[in-house]
Amino acid sequence: MSSLSAFPITKRWPAKHPDRLQLYSFPTPNGVKVSIALEEIGLPYEAHTVNIGQNESWTPEFLSLNPNGKIPAIVDPNGPGGKPLGLWESGAILGYLAGKTDKLIPHDPARMIETIQWVHFQMGGIGPMFGQVGFFHKFAGKDYEDKRPRDRYVNESKRLLGVLEGRLKGRQWIMDDDFTIADISMLGWVRNLVGFYGARELVEFDNLKEVPAWLERGLARPAVQRGLEIPKRP
Repeated sequence: MSSLSAFPITKRWPAKHPDRLQLYSFPTPNGVKVSIALEEIGLPYEAHTVNIGQNESWTPEFLSLNPNGKIPAIVDPNGPGGKPLGLWESGAILGYLAGKTDKLIPHDPARMIETIQWVHFQMGGIGPMFGQVGFFHKFAGKDYEDKRPRDRYVNESKRLLGVLEGRLKGRQWIMDDDFTIADISMLGWVRNLVGFYGARELVEFDNLKEVPAWLERGLARPAVQRGLEIPKRP
């Protein structure tokens, strides 16, 4: 464990297999991005449940790795140059894993950048907007009498789904025939929007054709199914 001893997070979540990549996460739309990617790639890893319901991501040990206090985060004992690497932000982790393994991203430089572009589309648009729909439709915000905030985020989410619908027309995946980190970045969020958040009718999801079919294809992948359940909820 000497290679990981410099990371205080390993004191709260000890590594049973310190030679493997360590994942600190919870099965949220952001968290499952990394577990799905790891399952698709087949890279050995060890998953640790960070119970966000009990604010474990705000403990000193977790903050020592991610000062932003959000899951997921990783420690790779076999980082660049063979040195341990700690990393946070789900989009950055997806890019790192794709680069490390040369998987889930096209080899062509132009298509590689295009893939990263769509990951940024998720990070800057789909994630924040869908999350706000969840707050104002399902959680505490649902009790607000003024529905203008909810409607603002619903309308923007519908617009973003329209962008995704247009991209997927004539394509199996975001990058044509290649299942990539772009797809992985969005699957959990779209699934949550129409499932857990209960906003299917609100965003008129069934008026779409390409996005529902893409979601169904993605959720049918065995690695995606496994990744959606990792790490286990308490």
